[in-house]
Order: sequence, then C-alpha cells, then structure tokens
Amino acid sequence: MICRTRAWAKLDIVVVAVHSYLDLPREVQTDRVIRAMNNRHVSIIAHPTGRLIGERKPYDIDMGRVIAAAHDLGCHLEANSQPDRLDLNDNYVQAAKQAGVTLAIATDTHSVDAFECIRFRVDQARRGWLTADDVINTQSLADLRKMLRR
Repeated sequence: MICRTRAWAKLDIVVVAVHSYLDLPREVQTDRVIRAMNNRHVSIIAHPTGRLIGERKPYDIDMGRVIAAAHDLGCHLEANSQPDRLDLNDNYVQAAKQAGVTLAIATDTHSVDAFECIRFRVDQARRGWLTADDVINTQSLADLRKMLRR
C-alpha cells in the first residue's frame, strides 16, 4: 500500500522507518532517509539505523548527515526502547543532542507488556546525556504541537 501525502496532512504525527531495501549503498540509503524527512508531514524517523542486536547489523547510513538534516528540517529521531534494537545507540543519541535534534523515546510496542521496555531506552538516553528538554514526549501538549509544526 502506498500512502499519499494528502492523507498524511490529516495526521497529527507521522512516523516513518526503513523496513525494506536494507542493503542499499550508504549514500543511497542516507539520501532515502533524508528524502523522507523532506516531506513536511513526516514528524519522526523511527529506528534510524535499522539494527537488530544479535540478528542484523545497522544498515549502511551516514548518521552524521541524517542528524544534520533532522536539525535543518525540524524532523525528530526516534530512540527506540525495544531491547533487540535500542536504536539509536548512546553515541548517536549524544550526537543528536549536540546538534540540537530532539528525540522521541518510543517503545515500538507490539503488545501491552512491551511498554515496560521504556526503562531500557531511558537508561540509554541518560548514557547519551539527554535531559527532558531533549525529548519531545516529555513536553507539554502546547510545546509538542509547536515542535511538530514544520
């Protein structure tokens, strides 16, 4: 199914992620993610490196360019809480913070029990020196709406 941009305009938050073509060359994969961020309706890039710990290495992507583009475009990056992902790692979390990119701490939950995994991401966020000001889902509703406006 292809989602047309007009449908996205009706949503409050649009979260996109790479789920296919994980073996593209570095420049192509990076451009692909940045092209998604260029869509003004895209709010958050989910699990930006695509890694699955112990199963799949991150796809080849220039996270420096992705972080810079997120900053320039006002897009946010997800800090995923699933123990098999913990994507972004603490180094990228810190790089995003230093670049002024706000992160969304998300559970990527597929069951109610998985909500408990958020504690893993909070620990990783602390390792990346995040504070509540660096996380969009710790903001007031009014501030969140401002942060999501592009």
